[in-house]
Amino acid sequence: MHVFVTGATGFVGSAVVRELLAGGHRVTGLVRSDARAADLAATGATPLRGDLDDPAGLAAAARAADAVIHTAFIHDFSNFGASIAVEQVVVAALGEALAGSGKPFLMTSGTGLLPRGRVDEDTPAATDGHAARRGAVEAVALGFAERGVRVGVMRLPFSVHGRGDHGFVPALIAIARRTGVSAYVGEGANLWPAVHRDDAARVYRMALEAGVPIPRYHPVGEAGIPFRDIAAAIGRGAGVPVASIAAGAAIEHFGWMGGFVGGDIEAASDKTRAALGWAPTGPGLIEDLGPAGYFES
Repeated sequence: MHVFVTGATGFVGSAVVRELLAGGHRVTGLVRSDARAADLAATGATPLRGDLDDPAGLAAAARAADAVIHTAFIHDFSNFGASIAVEQVVVAALGEALAGSGKPFLMTSGTGLLPRGRVDEDTPAATDGHAARRGAVEAVALGFAERGVRVGVMRLPFSVHGRGDHGFVPALIAIARRTGVSAYVGEGANLWPAVHRDDAARVYRMALEAGVPIPRYHPVGEAGIPFRDIAAAIGRGAGVPVASIAAGAAIEHFGWMGGFVGGDIEAASDKTRAALGWAPTGPGLIEDLGPAGYFES
């Protein structure tokens, strides 16, 4: 099928594009520059110059495709509310373009919007802060299921890891090197779910090919890794000591990451695995830190 992919050259989106092409699908990918267009064309996909600030252009591309996968997101944590506002407009535009078509629409979300503790694919978003606002975007997408769209929400875990990762774990490594300590909060028993990006990409393809059998997916390889174990692995790799800090010192030590290091979610993926016959095959997060080059720079 012909699939329109936003964020097609991003860390997750590029893996999804590779997976789709390997599966025999045709891909048109949204890119923001000539350099990115050349990179995407080299993979065999068709680049489309555009931006998330052009919902009409996104809608036109969606209507021209057989399916849509939305992986793009503005990761500006200094103004996360503005990023979510853009996301809501984009999701609504893509959904409206597909309304009544019966076409699949997979949007990307995260387990970070869920309440603390053990959660699964049916767990609703937390009801406060940015989690509630991003949960509202999920609701906008899922609402199009009643309007003839086969909608699936992909809730990615805190860490989607692999070579080229520029997310939370590289930020933690940079903080450890800058401060001279790899820290965790309190006892560090809070859990972070994780997945290798190639395993996550397979969930997108498999859900598309299966006709989006369930509304929410957890592409999660490891349901929850104690944060102190992640901090210990970072300490070994960066050559710095590992230490506990008080919760009240998290923002001072971690900066913008202070709101995330205490995240505590054990994200089950049983329903995703059962619906798709999916099982992760890539390395776990801690195993991947060395081979994936996290400490090379």
